[in-house]
Amino acid sequence: MKRMTTRAALALTTFLAAGSALAETVTIGHFGNPTPMQVARAEGKFDAATGWDIEWRKFGSGSEVIAAMASGDIKLAELGSSPLAIATSQGVELEMFMLAQVLGSAESLIARDGSEIETLEDLAGKRVAVPVGSTAHFSLMGALDHAGIEASDLTLLNMPPDQIAAAWEQGAIDAAFIWQPVQNQILETGTRLATSAETAEWGFPTFDAWVVSAEFAAEDAEAVAAFAKTMDEANAAYLADPAAWTADSAPVQSIAAETGADAQQVPTILEGFTFVPLSEQLGETWLGSAHETMRDTAEFLNEAGRIDQVAEDYSGFVNTEIGSAATQ
Repeated sequence: MKRMTTRAALALTTFLAAGSALAETVTIGHFGNPTPMQVARAEGKFDAATGWDIEWRKFGSGSEVIAAMASGDIKLAELGSSPLAIATSQGVELEMFMLAQVLGSAESLIARDGSEIETLEDLAGKRVAVPVGSTAHFSLMGALDHAGIEASDLTLLNMPPDQIAAAWEQGAIDAAFIWQPVQNQILETGTRLATSAETAEWGFPTFDAWVVSAEFAAEDAEAVAAFAKTMDEANAAYLADPAAWTADSAPVQSIAAETGADAQQVPTILEGFTFVPLSEQLGETWLGSAHETMRDTAEFLNEAGRIDQVAEDYSGFVNTEIGSAATQ
């Protein structure tokens, strides 16, 4: 075999460097949840599959994601079902193309020890924190509706997760509806009153979705499909053998390193989510009826005075072509 000449080697190096320089930089928004996608993220699988130079940006709430999507600052992001309904009702040009995870016990309403809150009805007159506009906020409103309590009957405090954790330690709040890993942190000195799984049974289902700018989805459809495929494969790795994802396993250690979550708690956190295979998401239960879920959520938020209008049709905010291409 002939050795490569110095000139040829230099040419190849220049070509590869140019290719790297031409890679499109794409900023992707996420919430930093301790989920299987963090393993693929750590291993650079999303960059390799899409050809993008990905910058991951962590957001504290769905309202922050909506603002970034509306301004064009980011093209693709994780977004909860409640803020998704808010964004689409406001006409933000984005498309839901897959579920990230269905929320169960991963989001819960926790009462602080010593707050004298033992039931949902006891929330009246108390200080309850939640990131306003989030899925947790929607679930809280559902819990209040189920208990026959008006939001005006309590002091509702709008706080991102880190502020909830700090306020909890200071005794400045009596209860909070929040997600992981803050949920586990405050549970050490609190009691769970309700989960998103329960509020879903009461008629208020929630999930996290992956959304993309409609324009970007049309311009870079193959790469977005590759992103979806990689996400699905990451979830499939967990679904294949959840019991193997123990605190000392490589995947859980990777998740802990990426998110800052306690590795001992990650297996329990994962159990609080439901990861739906992309092939199943394409059916009527999920993406097939997502536009109806958006409208139902928007109508509730409108009646609660959280949004000013409800769109007539939300079907244009759901893209099933990306998932179909990803599962081929």
